[in-house]
Amino acid sequence: MSRAGKIARRTFLIGSAAIAGGVAFGIYAVRRPHDNPLADGLAEGEATFNPWVKISSDGITLITPHVDVGQGVASAQALLIAEEMDLDMDQFQISFGRPAAAYYNTALAAEAVPFMATDEGRAAETMRSVMNAAMKVMGMQTTGGSTTIPDSFDKLRQAGAVARETLKLAAAQQEGVDVAALRTEGGAVILPDGRALPYTDLAEVAATIEPVAEVALRDPSDWRLIGQPIPRLDMVAKSTGTQDFGIDLRVDGMVHAAVRINPRQGGEMLGFEASAAREMRGVVDVLEIPGGIAVIADNTWRAMRAADAVEIEWGPAPYPAEQDAHWDALSNSFTDDKLDQTWRDDGDVESALDGAETIEAEYRSPYVAHAPLEPLNALIRVDPEGVEVWTGHQMPRLVQTIVGRITGHDADQVTLHNQFTGGSFGHRLELEYLKHAAHIARQLPGTPVKLTYSREEDFAHDFPRHIAMGRGRGSVANGQVQAMDLAIAAPSVMASQLSRADLPVVGPDLQIAAGAWNNPYALPHYRMRAYRAAELAPVSSWRAVGSPGAGFVFDSFLDELIHAAGADPLEERIRLMDHQVSRQVLERVGEIANWTGPRGDGQGRGVAFVESFGVPFAQIIDVTATDRGIRIDHVFASCDAGTIVDPVNFESQVQGGIVWALGHAMNCEITYSDGMAEQSNYHAHEGMRIWQVPQITLQALQNNSQIRGLGEPMVPPAAPALANAIFAATGQRIREMPFNRHIDFI
Repeated sequence: MSRAGKIARRTFLIGSAAIAGGVAFGIYAVRRPHDNPLADGLAEGEATFNPWVKISSDGITLITPHVDVGQGVASAQALLIAEEMDLDMDQFQISFGRPAAAYYNTALAAEAVPFMATDEGRAAETMRSVMNAAMKVMGMQTTGGSTTIPDSFDKLRQAGAVARETLKLAAAQQEGVDVAALRTEGGAVILPDGRALPYTDLAEVAATIEPVAEVALRDPSDWRLIGQPIPRLDMVAKSTGTQDFGIDLRVDGMVHAAVRINPRQGGEMLGFEASAAREMRGVVDVLEIPGGIAVIADNTWRAMRAADAVEIEWGPAPYPAEQDAHWDALSNSFTDDKLDQTWRDDGDVESALDGAETIEAEYRSPYVAHAPLEPLNALIRVDPEGVEVWTGHQMPRLVQTIVGRITGHDADQVTLHNQFTGGSFGHRLELEYLKHAAHIARQLPGTPVKLTYSREEDFAHDFPRHIAMGRGRGSVANGQVQAMDLAIAAPSVMASQLSRADLPVVGPDLQIAAGAWNNPYALPHYRMRAYRAAELAPVSSWRAVGSPGAGFVFDSFLDELIHAAGADPLEERIRLMDHQVSRQVLERVGEIANWTGPRGDGQGRGVAFVESFGVPFAQIIDVTATDRGIRIDHVFASCDAGTIVDPVNFESQVQGGIVWALGHAMNCEITYSDGMAEQSNYHAHEGMRIWQVPQITLQALQNNSQIRGLGEPMVPPAAPALANAIFAATGQRIREMPFNRHIDFI
């Protein structure tokens, strides 16, 4: 094979680097393609055309590097490749692959720049191109921020098209026919005489030729899979209980570990007494690790029981011990020296409020746990020559770096086997459980160690959604909203989270005010300021990050102003909306709900709109006030994320996300006493019950100029829509989550 062929097979470059990115990081660095990780160790007769496709005579493997944490992206990624390869969904197997820079996320830039998603001006696009170049140069392989589909949509279709055209070229060379006379169908190249050559029969020939570089993507009118109701690849396994998750894994010779870490997050362990635990059945050893202890035993249950038997003296929390002090810290953060960023300053707010009758309100968004059904777990073996890790994680290359740092290995000596994960909501972006597993396994070289958190330990050491407080002043005139002065105070979620990954934070935290500053309304006078409180309890990204808290503040206060103006809640939002696609979303949700107003006399309708991750999302919620509490009757939802790749998964994602969001708004919070989280399990952090689930009616528009992701945007509008509906039904304005602090639900 020629050197050019080897280079093409080992590397894959999507598109061209923007000039701005080249200026910032160097033209060569940005344009240089990353190595194809599939090219190493290919067996005789195996072919790879790019980092996403590998073929042998035994079968076809598609790499879906964005990890599946229950959102269905393994199927969605494979579908995109299969669309262009002319594969049926049962003609291949999938793999998360091994971590590699080639799988850098091209969509992260959209959430990393201080521009509204609706801003497509030169400055915004230039900054996005710079950030995209940075992501590429750093090889940032990340699943999160609803970016899987935006990142994958073009590059995976192109990967499939490259594979398709290269297989056609292999067939043309093998059969001595003109490649232009060939077509593909059902995982085979179709010859002019009608014979079908399966791709697997062409692998050996394809392995000897240079992949086709110039390919054309199919016109949407020719799509077979995109936009069609395709069953998810994991549907049968998950429906029958046969899907393996990280918690299910076993390897020969492994031992089980359970930990107890200082429940005052970040506090020290001052001492421990483990003699009773060491005598318990099945216990192998009790080890000291940073911040706590680990018990090694012959099964998980015995390890957990023995861990509970260890007597431990804990040090104090490095943050206020009592919950009231956390709220006081936020209340005292609305000062000039805490101002993180003024995100909007439209019109002249001070003049508009001067002399006007003002409406004022304060809102609170609490700490909330991630609490996925699968507790944190990892299986790890440390050997002198390398480390193997089995777990589900959303930042696989960072896992290699952090684990290697603890075990004394280079990152490329750490092999991660990424797993299907039973939920995340941001939980699997964290690394502390992997640090614990690495510290344990380092002390047991050559022995596979399976660490499983108890549910209580998972709750105690979750890094929850950040706490936030919002304050608003506003005025109305002539039946319309005139001015809004909104301020939100919160600790920096990004500073807290990235510090644990040893990554820097530069500039203001976009997430403090996300869901408030970026909604494309054109209020005549609107100021939106974010205040960065000192770090309190450590926090992390929670589904939709800043938007559920700040979106609740913004839309609830907007609803208060609309009510004060005597305007219709939906019509006034539509009037104020300054973005056509978003306006159409509001109009459509009104149509499907047959909106006639907010109602009253025990029947309530509330509307809310929040843009997050580039997706305008509106919800209308109907409730009934009964003598036993609020009943949620119906949720109507509309959004626009551009092309819908899988309508069945869209429906499942949005319905599940709405139910999840409503349950948290109704019932969930994490509070601290004596420096420890008071909620230890689901009984104290309760989701929506099945009998409470309302009817949900959805309709997606597809007018968005960019394709977007839908893992998170349905969450932020749910809480304000519910609060606004409760007000319409009862006259009670709830300004604090969870709502069950103030009202009952049935």
